[in-house]
Amino acid sequence: MFLVRPLLVWLVMMGVEFCHGALRTLFLSPMLGDYAARQVSVLTGSILIVFIAYIFIHWIRAGSAVSQMAVGVLWLVLTIAFEAGFGHYVFKLPWEAVLEDFNLLKGRLMPLGLVVLTLSPMIATRLRERYKLK
Repeated sequence: MFLVRPLLVWLVMMGVEFCHGALRTLFLSPMLGDYAARQVSVLTGSILIVFIAYIFIHWIRAGSAVSQMAVGVLWLVLTIAFEAGFGHYVFKLPWEAVLEDFNLLKGRLMPLGLVVLTLSPMIATRLRERYKLK
């Protein structure tokens, strides 16, 4: 049953990120262009992910560093599967276009956001400990 709470929090994260992406497309992309908007979006999205993890990490009950990393890796795997599957099967993008978002060599920053996502349970726990929140 350890996975139910992290899965529910991941669903919250994906809902927030879906809205975040829609707002990027509607407002930021027309102002900055798609490429720059996506780069800015990695930073703002990372902040949102850490904030959500911060809110829910105590509820998840991932008390040890090992369980926090397990939650982070779970979120990473689910997110990659979701991003790839949604892009390919819903938006009908070819696999090459889907994988382009993961290419750091082309200046895509999504892998950095995925690192933050993976580490967000640990970051959230450290922030809560630092500010003495339970």
